[in-house]
Amino acid sequence: MSDARAPLALGAGIFYPGGEHVTSWRSPAAQPDRYLDLDYYANFAKTAEEGVFATLFIADELYVWDRFASGIEHGVNIRPEPFTLLGALSQLTSKIGLAATISTTYNEPYHVARKLASLDHLSRGRAAWNLVTSASDEEARNFGRDSHLDHGVRYRRGEEFVDVVQGLWDSWDDDAFRYDRESGIFADRDKLHVLDHHGEFLQVRGPLNVPRPPQGHPPLFQAGASEAGRALAGRTAEAVFTISPDDIDGATALYDDYKRRAVAAGRDAEALRVLPALSPIIGRTRAEAEDKLRLIEELTPDLVSLDLLSHYLGEDISDRDIDERFVFDFDHDSFNQSKSGYASIAALVEGKDLTIRELYRTLLRRRFVLGTPDSLADWIAERYERGAADGFIVMFPTLPDSLDDFVAGIVPRLIDRGVYRAEYAGDTLRENLGLSRPVGRYAS
Repeated sequence: MSDARAPLALGAGIFYPGGEHVTSWRSPAAQPDRYLDLDYYANFAKTAEEGVFATLFIADELYVWDRFASGIEHGVNIRPEPFTLLGALSQLTSKIGLAATISTTYNEPYHVARKLASLDHLSRGRAAWNLVTSASDEEARNFGRDSHLDHGVRYRRGEEFVDVVQGLWDSWDDDAFRYDRESGIFADRDKLHVLDHHGEFLQVRGPLNVPRPPQGHPPLFQAGASEAGRALAGRTAEAVFTISPDDIDGATALYDDYKRRAVAAGRDAEALRVLPALSPIIGRTRAEAEDKLRLIEELTPDLVSLDLLSHYLGEDISDRDIDERFVFDFDHDSFNQSKSGYASIAALVEGKDLTIRELYRTLLRRRFVLGTPDSLADWIAERYERGAADGFIVMFPTLPDSLDDFVAGIVPRLIDRGVYRAEYAGDTLRENLGLSRPVGRYAS
C-alpha cells in the first residue's frame, strides 16, 4: 500500500433491517421479529467490529412508505431512531465508528450538533454523520409542508447547516475547561465563542452546551451524486457515499471527479474519502450466488416491483402490465427526488426496448455484485488499487447471514492481499478513516 494513501476502509451499512432490499425480510436467514431488539443490532455491530469495519453506517428516512398499498403490506417500515440506537451501541462496542443519517431539511443545527457531540464524547471519538437533504414529499408532510423543498434549495440549506453545526462544535476551545476547585473556576470564559449566525435559512446564536468533541468535528459523510450533491461533497464532506458505475473506468472517473472538486475547494484530495456502495452476494460458487439473487427476485411480488419503479420515477405506473413495453417521458427539470437515480434510469433505457419487468430486474441486479469470496476480494482490491474507491459502504443483501459470510470469507482475503488492516489504526473514527483532526475555527 502507498504510504500517502490510507488503507481501504469499510463501512457496515444498514437501511432495511433485513438487508438491502424492501423484501429481504422474507429471506430464510431473516429475523423480522427482532427488528427492534437491541441484541440484533449489537450482534451486527460486534460482527462488523470483528471484521475491522471502520464504521457502522445507519441509513434512515423520516416516513413510512405508504405512497402505495404494497409498501405497507410487503415492505419493512420499522427501524429504530439512529441516535438512540447508536448511543446504546456505543457502550457495547469499543472501536467501530457510529455514523447516523441526519436530514438537514428536517432538523435544526443546534439539536444535531448537540446530539453528535454527545455521542462523540460517550463513544470516545467514534461518532459521525451522514448528511442527506431528504428526497420525498412523504417526509415533507411529517414536518409541516405539503411538498418537498426544491432540489437546489435543499442543497443550499444543507451547506449552511454544515457550517453552523461545525461552528457550534467549536464553541469551546479544546482547553477551555479548568475544573479548578480551589479557585472555583470551571471554565475559561475567554475560550468560549458565540457563533451568532444569521444566514439565508438559519439563525443560531450558540454557544453549544457540550464541550468540543473528541474528534474536533465528527466526520461528515454525504450521500448525493447529482451536480449539487457532488459540489457540496467537494466543499464539505470527508467521506462520500455514492453509487459507482459498473465499469471500473467509469468508477475511476467518478472518483477523480470528487477528488478534483475537493482540491478546487482548497482541500487536500486525501481529505475526502470516496466510499461507494457495495452489495455483495456471496456464494461458494458463482452459480450459488446467482441462486441467491434469484431468490431475492422471487421474494419480491410484481406489484412491489411496479410500485418501487413508480417511486423512482415519481409517477404512478402501478396500473400497467409488468410485461408490457416500458415507455416513459422523462422530465429532468421538474423531477424533485433523487435526480442522480432518475438520470441513471433514463440513461439505462435510452435506445433499448425493455419491458417493465426487464427494466426493474436490470435495476435490481445492478445493485448487487455476485461472486465467491476469492472473486469478490479481487474485485474490491482492484477497485481500491486502481483508484476507483478508497473503500466501500457495504450494504448486505440479507441479514445477518451476508455480514457473517463477508467477515469470515472476504476480510481475511483482503488482509492477505495487503490492502486491508488486520486491526484498527486507532481509537477514533478519524484515525481509522485516515483523516486528521480539524483545528477549531477560533484556535488562532
